[in-house]
Amino acid sequence: MNSPHVQNPGSGVSGIMLRVLAALLPALAAYVYFFGPAILVSLALASVTALAAEAAMLRLRGYPLRYFLLDGSALLTGWLLALSIPPLAPWWLIVVGTLFAIVIAKHLYGGLGNNLFNPAMVGFAVLMISFPAHMTHWLTPLPLAHDGLSLVQQLSFIFGENLPIGVKLDAVTMATPLDVIKTQLSLGGTVGEIRDHTPVFSTLSGLGTQTIAAFYLAGGLFLLHQRIITWHIPASFLGVFVLTAALFQGIDANHYAPPLFHLFSGGALLGAFFIATDYVTAPTTPRGKLIFGGCIGLLVYLIRVFGGYPDGVAFAVLIMNAAVPLIDAYTQPKVFGHKD
Repeated sequence: MNSPHVQNPGSGVSGIMLRVLAALLPALAAYVYFFGPAILVSLALASVTALAAEAAMLRLRGYPLRYFLLDGSALLTGWLLALSIPPLAPWWLIVVGTLFAIVIAKHLYGGLGNNLFNPAMVGFAVLMISFPAHMTHWLTPLPLAHDGLSLVQQLSFIFGENLPIGVKLDAVTMATPLDVIKTQLSLGGTVGEIRDHTPVFSTLSGLGTQTIAAFYLAGGLFLLHQRIITWHIPASFLGVFVLTAALFQGIDANHYAPPLFHLFSGGALLGAFFIATDYVTAPTTPRGKLIFGGCIGLLVYLIRVFGGYPDGVAFAVLIMNAAVPLIDAYTQPKVFGHKD
């Protein structure tokens, strides 16, 4: 039989997106276990908004709804955005971020396959810059929470910003480990003192967050096994990231956190396996992917330690998204039979 043929029916866009979503489920289950069901509300809001925005833009552009809505790309964008922002974020924050991701970052660039920047990270960056206070409402892990909120109470806050009588927001939220380290180091503390006297810290990173990060790692390895992604971007991202953290810790262990802390904190593992590997906004050549991933890893560390934000995955990815055309141009292999 003559080519071309689809060798694996599950290798289309919808099949790929479905397996990426499945790879996120273990981390999502850990999220619910340690922080309660609020994240499920965020996911539902982001999913509905993403699908509605996708449908509206497809209708305006004259594209068939059924085919493109079922490809899963809009749903994945909503999930990645919801997993990147605090689960107690008010409903309108999730809606605004998701709308910006789908309408502006995706469809105004021409839709799937044409967008220069990762839509979920564009939505996150807009929210972080525009509503910084709302982006700090990270839930206290349930084992440490004195006033844990039920699902009904979490819903009441998400949709009405109402808390039970006598309960203040500070009682149910707390700074992330990256926030704590960054703030306390600026006040003259040392890494050892901060970790010893802050209950949120656990073996590697934060209580709960390190487990979620471990499941992101497991999900990423599943994607590698399924050949949904290649090793180049995650390996170069995490390799440069860890080596840079090790270098600075070697220079001054009192003022620079160890590599494993950085690896299992924030969005490093989510970014390395699920965000930076986006087919559309990453380079196409193996050498280009190595350069792309390594630069993101370096930028994430520099933003975390020396920048104004406790985590730098979104901004590092967006900066390198802008460099992808240049990276591709200089890493394309020579055409056989042609000279430079």
